[in-house]
Amino acid sequence: MSQFKTTPKFDGQCALILHRPHPVVDAITRQLTQLGVRYQTHWPELPADLDAAAFNHLFYDADMGHDGQFPWAPGKAPMLSIALIGSEAPGRLAWAIRLGADAHLLKPIGSGGIFAALVIASQAFESRAAQAAELSDLRERLAGRQVLAEATACLMMLDNISADAAYERLRRTAMTERKSIEAMALQIVEQLRSGHVRTDRA
Repeated sequence: MSQFKTTPKFDGQCALILHRPHPVVDAITRQLTQLGVRYQTHWPELPADLDAAAFNHLFYDADMGHDGQFPWAPGKAPMLSIALIGSEAPGRLAWAIRLGADAHLLKPIGSGGIFAALVIASQAFESRAAQAAELSDLRERLAGRQVLAEATACLMMLDNISADAAYERLRRTAMTERKSIEAMALQIVEQLRSGHVRTDRA
């Protein structure tokens, strides 16, 4: 997880507040204004044409919220999210967690707390994004290895050669066609699956 060396600043950023009209919203908007954060308030759901990329933060009501209020799947919020919790009922807490809250604030909200919640949520969101990127990279690498193994096995069976010979043939073919070995393996597998069998006997 990254660590900030200077005090985080949120000036110029924009927040979404998904909460029914309430003094909680008034307290949040006052603090956001002091931090230089612009905001939009909505209820009972976010607009269908919402441009999520234009927002940095989401504050949402964990007491009356439900999945249908959001245009993304639970845990897939494209911005850091802060749950506004008044009820400590297990079901409500479980929903807030499943939705992927990066931080939370307990109601009622007074004259402070927003800055600390934003700082904590920012760190959690960055960590979650980094982990998602790492997982995606690992999946791509695993998929590449699986295709490589499949292509090698296909060449072995088609030409009755050893695994080492099949891999070497694949490697040389990739070099000749100026492709990565993974891309060459995928091409061979796709050709075999489509019935257009073609192997290069170097």
